[in-house]
Amino acid sequence: MSEDTSPDAEDMSDVPAQIDEAEADEAIQDASNSSNDPLFGLLLAGAVAIGLIPIADTDADLRYTIVWGMLALFGVLAWLLGNVTRIDEEAPEDLAWGVVFGLIFSIPILAFAGQTLTDVTELMFPALRIGGVLAYLVFVMPVAETLFFRSLMQNRYAFWLVALIATLWQLVLFFPLIDRGPLPLVTGVILLMANLLYGYVCFRNGLAAAWLCQITVNLILFSMPFTGLA
Repeated sequence: MSEDTSPDAEDMSDVPAQIDEAEADEAIQDASNSSNDPLFGLLLAGAVAIGLIPIADTDADLRYTIVWGMLALFGVLAWLLGNVTRIDEEAPEDLAWGVVFGLIFSIPILAFAGQTLTDVTELMFPALRIGGVLAYLVFVMPVAETLFFRSLMQNRYAFWLVALIATLWQLVLFFPLIDRGPLPLVTGVILLMANLLYGYVCFRNGLAAAWLCQITVNLILFSMPFTGLA
């Protein structure tokens, strides 16, 4: 009997090899993801934030720079070496939606809780001038948290879970400074809603839109009360 050398037979002979290669690639990717869990980096940054609580009142800027710098470092390393959500060629309308969502979210809260936010921001940034506060709210905080939570973590976990984790992280960072009456509860609720919004915007409109959304929220809910414009 002659050997079947038809094209169909040759194609079928390659199927097992292709399946094996795909399974190997998937196994490598799973191993890489499990060995580079961002929760470890978050716990490390949280431990540093807690360890620096004694200088929270006197050197808040140093503490913020170190811990947000750690998040940014982990996010950049994952961006360069790992599998994370990246900024693509974003459509202008997506970027605009990030700003619009930030405005829709922030303006009503500012209108109803302006004085509370003034008290919160004065405690969050003790002895800092407006230039330093703007640098943190516009550049340092949005870049670090967008890279770490929306780019790195949201690539692995549901956006609502990432929002909850991000809120707990922020409360660890801010609680030693805002521990006055109901301020931690009010701040925690606002931060949770904001982080849910950032995650949704990232899912709907992309990473750059989520970054612009956080900048917009920070400018309206934190910098305006700090400067007395609220």
